Amino acid sequence: MDKIEIGVGGMTCASCVRRVENSIAKADGVAQVAVNLATESAMVTFDPAKTGPAAFKELIKQAGYQPYDIVEDNLDADRLRREEELRAARVKFASAAILTAPVMILSMRHMLGLGGAVPHAAANMLLFAFTTPVMFWAGRQFMSGAVKAAKQKTSDMNTLIAAGTLAAYLFSTVSAFAPELVASGGEMPPVYFETAAMIITLILMGKFLEIRARGQASDAIAKLAALRPKTARIVRNGVESVVEISAVRIGDIVIVRPGETVPVDGIVTEGESSVDESFITGESVPVEKTVGDKVTGGSINRAGAVVFRVASVGSRTVLAQIIRLVREAQGSKSPAQKLADVISSYFVPAVIGVAAITFAVWYFIGPEPKFTRALVSFVSVMIIACPCALGLATPTAIMVGTGKGAESGALVKNGEALEKAAAITTIVLDKTGTITKGEPSVTSIVAAAGVSETELLSMAAAVEKRSEHPLGQAIVRFATERGIAIPEVSGFKTITGAGVEGKVDGAAALVGSAKIMATREVDISALAKATESITSRGATPLYAARDGAILGVIGAEDTLKPESAPAIAKLRKMGLDVVMITGDHPATAFAIGSEAGIDSIMADMGPAGKADEVARFRAEGRIVAMVGDGINDAPALAAADVGFAMGHGTDIAMEAGGITLMSGNLGGVVTAIELGRATLRIIHQNLFWAFAYNVILIPVAAGALYPIWGVTLNPMLAAAAMALSSVTVVSNSLRLR
Repeated sequence: MDKIEIGVGGMTCASCVRRVENSIAKADGVAQVAVNLATESAMVTFDPAKTGPAAFKELIKQAGYQPYDIVEDNLDADRLRREEELRAARVKFASAAILTAPVMILSMRHMLGLGGAVPHAAANMLLFAFTTPVMFWAGRQFMSGAVKAAKQKTSDMNTLIAAGTLAAYLFSTVSAFAPELVASGGEMPPVYFETAAMIITLILMGKFLEIRARGQASDAIAKLAALRPKTARIVRNGVESVVEISAVRIGDIVIVRPGETVPVDGIVTEGESSVDESFITGESVPVEKTVGDKVTGGSINRAGAVVFRVASVGSRTVLAQIIRLVREAQGSKSPAQKLADVISSYFVPAVIGVAAITFAVWYFIGPEPKFTRALVSFVSVMIIACPCALGLATPTAIMVGTGKGAESGALVKNGEALEKAAAITTIVLDKTGTITKGEPSVTSIVAAAGVSETELLSMAAAVEKRSEHPLGQAIVRFATERGIAIPEVSGFKTITGAGVEGKVDGAAALVGSAKIMATREVDISALAKATESITSRGATPLYAARDGAILGVIGAEDTLKPESAPAIAKLRKMGLDVVMITGDHPATAFAIGSEAGIDSIMADMGPAGKADEVARFRAEGRIVAMVGDGINDAPALAAADVGFAMGHGTDIAMEAGGITLMSGNLGGVVTAIELGRATLRIIHQNLFWAFAYNVILIPVAAGALYPIWGVTLNPMLAAAAMALSSVTVVSNSLRLR
């Protein structure tokens, strides 16, 4: 299956979303389609052997909307399109406001003391002249949208606006040019040009503010795109030159000076520096880089020039993949949005029905002037019930939430993962690489009588320097960090599964397990107490001997990440059950679990066992999150309600996880859960106000308060309330920033 994102222009409400989704879903081979009003895009999963983008675009056109390409490598085009959309909305609103101003003045001329200055018939002609361009030029999008919806035998926000304003406009036009047709009791009929003009103007104002706010909601992608430099300094055939980023190829040699941005991904071949990778990890502390280390495009070289060989370009760079993941997440649908879309599909027809009943009730049993009251109430109901806020309530919150997550180093795969993160009750943690560093470190050194620690480490590191075993490399690292001189070894030999040996300064050196020491008849009994202390913590003891005499024992173990214990304490404080599941020996597992502050520990668990335990927790009714980084964690990550994959882990683990923590830091889990809770809280607020707004004001617009207090809702106030409801929802979502 392939996945593609296609831009969809012209959508105005949740009903539009539903229509586009239903249209694309008709194509043979479409497995899934999610249309998002906030991002104005459709995310389609499809079988390329049966259908493709061209078919989707044609279906979008048939539904009455404008498809456009979203090019991941060219976000400038998307930015320019949004700027043009905002400019057009500003022009439409400003023009409508300028034309509506004289309409309002003429309509209130008697209140302003200008009644005698403009004759009644002339005033009506002027009102018609100013209102007509507001209706059919500034408000053309609503009229054409209603026509397109009618052709599709459906209805949407445009239907409500067009029907409401056209009713007021057409009645006023007849009243102005043929008053005898609608006159009642010999009196001149009223005109409602100001109602039609002001409704269109207020809705255009709301659209302008909404588009501007939506632009702020999508800032995360714009910020990420801005990290990508336009050029790179490369060396080809010994000649240094600056080229466009698109001209850089895999294998090129790139030079990055202090203060410059790393243009693409690569491996350092020369130099040392500290690099700011906060855009990936959310961590503000620069990372030291030296020969052999990876550098990521978009990171900033803080100090020291480095030379690196290009490993990834274009859409394969880490930055491009982050942008793609953020786009997909922002375009995805959460369960709350799916429910809102279903409700909205029935909402507009229901509103039209309520408006028709309102008109009939006022016309047949209402007080005089019956027709006028019926018309005004009909227009008020149609205008105030537009479901714009309902369509924007969830996607804008998801858009801002996933963008904020990306800034904090938590890449959310979709809106569902973010929403589920808020409901997590149990956190299941892998040990190696998740709670611990994933590589052993020397934690204990016990030298035999008459032997110094320096002598022990120097000899052991000399032999292990030729070894590739992680425990041996830990000894070499430790000796190097302490500035201990490491002599050369000759006659190096690996003893499979037991240790290494060689000649150091003419002496026979042996480093390995108790088993190899026993085989070579090296007495280690003097170190029995030290060995017991090392193994009780879950560490591995490595013995060192010279010419058959024991020198000492070195304990090496996979140590806790410094941030793990504080993060686990925060998770428990948040009311979550924390469980550690690992394939390690129970002694090691319980030692690490105790140090990390975890009470519930399961050891000797393989990949299937981890997944089974996650499934068991879910069967108990828990909402389970799994945090892991290895291939063996992938089944459990996929089985959990939410999978957190460590960014330094394997590709398969990150693919299985719903949220990727780019920092490899458990603190990211805390951040993601807090963000999920905040996002869900905003979604609930938005949906509450979107529904409450309609539930409260539709009856008021229909005239429910008239029998009690004689109050009806002016259609212009209805338009202002409707326009501001959308702006309120988007603005509330922006609080997540």
